[in-house]
Amino acid sequence: MAGTSWTKWRALAVRRNASGIARDANGPRSSHKMFMGRRLQSTAAEVTPKAGGWGTYSLVGGCLLSGLVGYQLASNTKSEDVKRNAADSPKFRSPEDFRKAIDELKATFPSEGAVSTNPDDLQAHGFSAANTYHKGVPHSVVVYPLSTEDVVKIVKIANKFLMPIVAYSGATSLEGQFIGRQGGGICVDVSGMDKIIAIHESDSDIVCQPGAGWMDINETLKEKGIPLFFPIDPAPSATVGEMLSTGCSGTNAVRYGTAKGEWFLNATIVLPSGEVIKTRQRSRKSSAGFDVTKLFIGAEGTLGIVTELTIRLAPVLPTTVAIAQFPDVRKATEAVEEILNKGVGIQCIELCDAAFMDATNLYGPSARKYAVTDHLFFKFQGPTQTSLKETARIVQEVVKKHGGGKWMQAKDEEEAADMWNDRKNAHYTGIMYGGQGCKGIATDVCVPVSKLPDLVYETQKDIENSGLKGPIVGHAGDGNFHSLLLVKNEEEMAVARDVVHRMVERAIALDGTCTGEHGVGIGKRDYLYEELGEGTVGLMKTIKNAIDPKGLFNPGKLYPDPKPSKRD
Repeated sequence: MAGTSWTKWRALAVRRNASGIARDANGPRSSHKMFMGRRLQSTAAEVTPKAGGWGTYSLVGGCLLSGLVGYQLASNTKSEDVKRNAADSPKFRSPEDFRKAIDELKATFPSEGAVSTNPDDLQAHGFSAANTYHKGVPHSVVVYPLSTEDVVKIVKIANKFLMPIVAYSGATSLEGQFIGRQGGGICVDVSGMDKIIAIHESDSDIVCQPGAGWMDINETLKEKGIPLFFPIDPAPSATVGEMLSTGCSGTNAVRYGTAKGEWFLNATIVLPSGEVIKTRQRSRKSSAGFDVTKLFIGAEGTLGIVTELTIRLAPVLPTTVAIAQFPDVRKATEAVEEILNKGVGIQCIELCDAAFMDATNLYGPSARKYAVTDHLFFKFQGPTQTSLKETARIVQEVVKKHGGGKWMQAKDEEEAADMWNDRKNAHYTGIMYGGQGCKGIATDVCVPVSKLPDLVYETQKDIENSGLKGPIVGHAGDGNFHSLLLVKNEEEMAVARDVVHRMVERAIALDGTCTGEHGVGIGKRDYLYEELGEGTVGLMKTIKNAIDPKGLFNPGKLYPDPKPSKRD
């Protein structure tokens, strides 16, 4: 994969120089980014009948009657042939047409590295080291646009040859959102569109391209001495474009929420027709119609490709970290419920089960050792050190009330960062816990906070009975948790899939969701009928069919099959 990474970044660098596009003047980017992501017009002829006698009126009346009958028949038709279209059964052209499309892409983007059919690139963009749960599929071609205009050109060629498109940026998605399609397609890699276009410190917002990483944005703000940050914190190399597309979140969700419309003030989108829209202005709020930005949040690239965003920023406040030990998950989550209702300055509340703490003792980044039992990791936030101390005091009292044991609190910023690092490295620590040759299946669900103890307890028992190892880490403050199921062969993979299925079924039965922050992709789409209902899924498909009638954008993702089979 190292060769692939070098090929990709060399291609982007060569193309930047060839195009005369300078690096972002707003500050350097860090090197931690991983290489893993027409306007609808309905016109009708206006008919103005001439004045006439009864014959004319009879003719008009007959036409009206025929029209009404036809309308009624169409309205009452419930067959899948009418409903499916773009969402369920898009029609694409032949491999020969796809080869012509690739030739036209190469002619349109002649710069070295702008268009790639290198097998390593195709493989890397259709597979992911972070995604071992879903089998990857390579794309036919990868294109590296650097602007909105580039994306428009790609989309128009895709329309001409009816060739599907999959957008790609940070490649941190876990449910197969960016894998290729059997039969081929175009991968549009926007990771090179990573510029910070403008920083509006007084308005607490920033304008950037979709390939900008959230950590890079925060680094740039810090380097410039701007006391603001973008608080949504998913995987370290996640980009803001994919964050919008999946509606993701991270450890800060209990304080700052998820990647929803409150954080994305507007977005520039290339629609499947090639038309470019901007969803709204930059003002902090607007009641000018419904919020079009939200239409694209969580759509996973099936409705449009994001090429520019305005995102809100939050003030950087003092923080500190504490860790509390609990005898079981029920007591820990009971403490969480009371803490949330206290209204104190909580930025994060993370649940780490006994298996995870065992893994941390063996492979964690710090030298700290923990009791092998359930723990809560807290991050407190407030305007002053005094407020932090008061928050910590209140939380510690609640922890003690609910049976909490050992309490560890950071003495300074360095120790706080070290303690929190044990939590932030959960995925890598968990993978090592499985031993050499192990793969991890990471999945998530979310339920009302009061239901979290039941869900975690039943899932822990299920994992134990399955014979697998599976550390659990949860965003306890919003009822969301992740299970990392560790497998070494296809037999264990099949067992893990069954565990995931039962976990999802439990979550939905508890009035929860099949995915709290990972999105749907191909992994969770067949649960949408059960969770959302046929009417809501039907509305989603109606929107898809209206905006993307040819079904070109990310086919096979998000929208469930017409009648998915229900497992036992």
